[in-house]
Amino acid sequence: MRTVGVEEELLLVDPSTGEPQALSAAVLARAARAEPSEETFEKELHSQQLEFATHPCADMTDLGAEIVRCRQEAGRVAGEIGAAVVALATSPVPVTPSLSTNKRYEWLAQEFGLPVQEQLVCGCHIHVSVESDDEAVAVLDRIRPWLSVLTALSANSPFWQGKDSLYSSYRSRVWMRWPMAGPNEPFGTAADYHRRVDDMVATGVLLDKGMVYFDARIAERYPTVEIRVSDVALEASTATLLATLTRGLVETAAREWRAGTAPADHSVELLRLAAWRAARSGLEGELLHPRSMRPAPAAEVVHALLEHVGPALDDSGDADRAHKTAGDLLRHGNGARIQRQVLERTGSLGDVVTECVRRTQA
Repeated sequence: MRTVGVEEELLLVDPSTGEPQALSAAVLARAARAEPSEETFEKELHSQQLEFATHPCADMTDLGAEIVRCRQEAGRVAGEIGAAVVALATSPVPVTPSLSTNKRYEWLAQEFGLPVQEQLVCGCHIHVSVESDDEAVAVLDRIRPWLSVLTALSANSPFWQGKDSLYSSYRSRVWMRWPMAGPNEPFGTAADYHRRVDDMVATGVLLDKGMVYFDARIAERYPTVEIRVSDVALEASTATLLATLTRGLVETAAREWRAGTAPADHSVELLRLAAWRAARSGLEGELLHPRSMRPAPAAEVVHALLEHVGPALDDSGDADRAHKTAGDLLRHGNGARIQRQVLERTGSLGDVVTECVRRTQA
């Protein structure tokens, strides 16, 4: 069974106002004193952010428990210095981002300017184990059309600097300001993948290979593929669903490769439009269907994804829970819909953050 690990980025906020707080250094120091042997938490680009990484898990129930544990531990440590953590992909209330102290981040700010200051966004990165770089590239080439559906499911960033962006995942639009981010043409072989990465680094625009921000890539530090298209999900159950579907996509793609099934030939231009449509719509309205790249109702596209990975979900024992959680999302809404509902009910973006803090810790 393939193992899965999840990295989530959280916002540190004032629990009374919902305003992001530049306290990551203090939270990390306190966490290190409490658990000196653990390295669960890391700093991120901005000091209003905190990142955690789960242990790799083969069982999705265990992974879900890991996500809950890490969120609760982050909340406990932040609470000790008067802050709270919240799984929001952008801040609903206005914020002035504060860059973390780090030579790498300082280089980014000097090289890329204002877009770096605007990158106070929180994503979810999912690592799925693979047997080799050859298998990894075969997977990357075959999952491309389906990644936009993960963005739609996870969408949790409708607000930007105190305003409704009209997007469900505005985080993904901000992220696309990086020139090395987004979808790619098929690689074909592991050698071609590494050659393309080397060519990108050789331009001097990138500091190193860690700045190759493909939607999905071969991880540098782990024997995994890393899928990077999702907002941080409001609910831990949604994060677990994303991990489950991502493992299903990886396993399905690997099986197709072994069976000699060629990747879909969708162009990067179509994949970019599918990503934009997912960011704009989320689970409301239409998405571009991964098979045809034509508009289809969001529910139809989500069910197509479940059908596509169905045999892999059956084999791992995850099918029933995946169908139930996906059905709940379609009925009750993802983070973007919930945030807008809270604002409509209360009229306060601060109340939106407060409610999302509660759901993050639930």
